[in-house]
Amino acid sequence: MIGELPDNILDAILETLPIEFSVIDKDDRVLAWNKHNERLFKRPTAVVGRNVRDCHPKKSLHKVEKLLNEMKDGKRERARFWIEMNIEGNKEKQKILIEYYAIRDSDGNYLGCLESTQNITDIQKLTGEKRLLD
Repeated sequence: MIGELPDNILDAILETLPIEFSVIDKDDRVLAWNKHNERLFKRPTAVVGRNVRDCHPKKSLHKVEKLLNEMKDGKRERARFWIEMNIEGNKEKQKILIEYYAIRDSDGNYLGCLESTQNITDIQKLTGEKRLLD
């Protein structure tokens, strides 16, 4: 990053972005997440410090483990998938984009993984062009 941000501004940015994220370390321990009160996939604060495997459904756990192992081994940098799900307050199913990113230092060493989640239903409906302040 070019420049430095004060902690309060960085915190505000991470809560303002329309993306939920979770961060795990190289040992698969949950470090942090944003948007705690409005998350699509809610979890108790007691999850911080626990193994990420405790946060995923058993039916998808083998896929999460494969993905993390591939990132640790340098075979994968990113994974992207999407699901449709019902979200409280919406009559129709919403399209949810989920992405995993390997976090690496400047030497390429694996530091952990960033998981991002975003409701892209409205983005998919965009057509044509809309200019700033239109």
